[in-house]
Amino acid sequence: MTVRPAVAADAETIAGFNRRLAEESEGRVLDPHRVEHGVRSVLADPVRGRYWIAERNGIAFGQCLVTIEASDWGGGTYWWLQSVYVEPDHRGAGVFRGLWDAVVGAAHVAGDVLAIRLYVDRHNSGARAAYERLGMSETPYRIYERPLGVS
Repeated sequence: MTVRPAVAADAETIAGFNRRLAEESEGRVLDPHRVEHGVRSVLADPVRGRYWIAERNGIAFGQCLVTIEASDWGGGTYWWLQSVYVEPDHRGAGVFRGLWDAVVGAAHVAGDVLAIRLYVDRHNSGARAAYERLGMSETPYRIYERPLGVS
């Protein structure tokens, strides 16, 4: 398995993974055109984020996205792990671990990353266990949001 930064040619694959992720994890059906537009906007602007692809022989079967949050309190950044998806036939085979290791390695190279964070549905016990095996722990923070009706 190889883990590499995604490139523009990966947009359709990433969008497909994101649609499957939304359906599997939240029962949501996402608009394919909107998702692909969102993915392409991230791939075109590294400030928005950076995708990682897990593949073998040029065939992608896993991904994750890292977005960056500046911390004025800590004088560094937090990397947020998002859009984690591994195709069902490849789960349990170390794909997520490979993605994680690539992200952690890049964070060390960046030099200012205070922590890697993510959010997960509180009922997703499988994902929570996987994150805890990597040394992550639940924080005291809760996430609030106010939708702005942007379509």
